[in-house]
Amino acid sequence: MEKYKYLSIPEVAKLLGISRIAVYKKVKKGQIQAEKIGRAYAVPREIISSILGGSLDDRAKKEINEVVEATMNEYGETLRLLGKE
Repeated sequence: MEKYKYLSIPEVAKLLGISRIAVYKKVKKGQIQAEKIGRAYAVPREIISSILGGSLDDRAKKEINEVVEATMNEYGETLRLLGKE
């Protein structure tokens, strides 16, 4: 069982590997759902798991795989060449 229901902005930034400022911007744009508590923002843990892909359903996974396959079919050789640089 997880100890806390919410994460702070710095905790979210560390988990996502981005800066705190970037997280604040995403919260302001509505890209990351957060609740304002006093002067601070708190992000529900379940939001982070969905951002990290923990709650993708089979339809979403299939759609992602189809897009990746289409991209590889169209740009695969270019991506391989870029990977060698």
